[in-house]
Amino acid sequence: MSIAQEILDIRSRYIVDNNHPASQYFQAIKALVQGRTNAVSTDRQSWQEAIDDIYRLIEDEIRTNTAMPLQPIKFGTSGWRGMLGKDLYIHSVAVVTAAILSLYRDAETSDDLRQALGVNSFAEMQRRGCVVGFDNRFGGPVLALAAVNILSANGVSVFYAGEATTGALSASVLIRNAAFSINLTPSHNPLEYGGFKYNAADAGPAAPILTDSITRLSREYIQTATVPFIPKELDLQTPLADLPNLVLEDALASWQQLVRDGEGLHGLQYDRLLEDFVRNDDIVVCVDTVHGASRRFISRLLNNPPEERLLLLREDKDPTFGGIAPEPSSANMQPTIRTLASRKEPLKIGAIIDPDGDRIRFTDGEVEISMNQFGAMAYHFLHEIKGKQGMVAKTVASSNLANALAKQMQEETFEPKVGFKEFKPVINKALVYFEESDGISIIGHTPEKDAFIGLILAIDMVQSLKKSLGAYLEEIETTYGHYYPDRDSVTVSAQGEALLQTLSRLEAYGPGTTVQVGDMHKRIAEVIAIDGRKMILEDGSWLMIRPSGTEPKVRFYVEARTPEETSLLVKSAKSMLAEIGLLA
Repeated sequence: MSIAQEILDIRSRYIVDNNHPASQYFQAIKALVQGRTNAVSTDRQSWQEAIDDIYRLIEDEIRTNTAMPLQPIKFGTSGWRGMLGKDLYIHSVAVVTAAILSLYRDAETSDDLRQALGVNSFAEMQRRGCVVGFDNRFGGPVLALAAVNILSANGVSVFYAGEATTGALSASVLIRNAAFSINLTPSHNPLEYGGFKYNAADAGPAAPILTDSITRLSREYIQTATVPFIPKELDLQTPLADLPNLVLEDALASWQQLVRDGEGLHGLQYDRLLEDFVRNDDIVVCVDTVHGASRRFISRLLNNPPEERLLLLREDKDPTFGGIAPEPSSANMQPTIRTLASRKEPLKIGAIIDPDGDRIRFTDGEVEISMNQFGAMAYHFLHEIKGKQGMVAKTVASSNLANALAKQMQEETFEPKVGFKEFKPVINKALVYFEESDGISIIGHTPEKDAFIGLILAIDMVQSLKKSLGAYLEEIETTYGHYYPDRDSVTVSAQGEALLQTLSRLEAYGPGTTVQVGDMHKRIAEVIAIDGRKMILEDGSWLMIRPSGTEPKVRFYVEARTPEETSLLVKSAKSMLAEIGLLA
């Protein structure tokens, strides 16, 4: 079969001409990406042109769709996510932007809203303005333009950052003293997703009172012909150059200023670190940007080092991510490990960053280091090497290695439920805050998770200690104990209250009951139920099950004290899910 016929077959299978609702555009794109991947180099252009044709149809849907979203708008742990063109399109993004502006109107009569927003009046919000950006997803500039047009029509100053990372946009809010930010990103979700993140004046993930209000108002507004703050005559696609009150924002420059300003708190000497890196021929850094927004900034972040010292993988623009799930995973880490294997430098730093640059995972070319380990390493580094005093903050689903460090250092551990917004009570009190899903930030920096600060920490560790990340981790584990975490998830059909009802059957596993782990029965010593159910066994190992806040999935997390038992705990978690009817 010819390439042209294969492409025609894919189009006929998934696309209904002149019918956006009935067309499955992203199913077509996935099939075409597979064809592009399997093709010889001379044929890939034909597949790419077919992909571009489908994206033109998606853009038309994004621009013209005025129907209800397929799924009700819902702001969860990290904002709102849905399918591009079907859930996120110009009209729905405009409606959500209007709902956000409504918060500032309502805050004038609500102390609780004013406190959560960090702004006292609508006029103050207009004056301080909003930072707007997006990641590398298809449609990002179009969707951002819709939000900017709403803001401009309502007299709100706009700092337009364009394609940027989540951490850099958060830094812009702080440096610009902006009232809030809008970031069009679904983070690490697959290629068909779009997303909308909102951060208030503290530059961190919004508090529940705000996300709940945005959800309620958006659902109300999307069903009405007249939406507050959206003038009927407003063209949501007016070009940026024609909009008043708009300033172009260099988000990375703001990020760099924030790091320099925070040196007294965290001890990272950013400029000196970069100077040392450029001079040190013993270190090579390899970063896989997975085609995401960080690809535009990594070289400049590190002061444009020689190409042989900074290796960038998957740095071209590709909103399909080459067909992979664009997350910092073990599978996606393999190209970085292979690249570093051929390098002769004694000190190697490898990292993979997700599309919006808020998650990062590491390797030294031999050992893979997830945030479960790296978060504890960062805490040890700031506390013991930089000489800073303070607690550590980690989500309940993260490794207990950090707990062991804090206990021996006679410091506290703050351990909230999953979600970076849960760290709000200890921002600039804890030295490090991190979560197992590869997000981290530090004292004196942004309250939003940030891959860039993680990368700078890793380089500082290796240069200061003159040892690999793996060697540093082994040194810490030898002193404080070995912990072996893992995680997985299952897709489920039940959602909302029905899912919570099913998961409540896990309450049968209470303190004193036993869990089968391989051939052994282990007794549960403690249960933490602040976010799903974390069952801590008598030997300090544990397993935790919770519903995802952003996807139709149930996630489970485990941690063993020996590497052999990790896989056994994963099987135990799956057995529990099968027992309550969520897994075959």
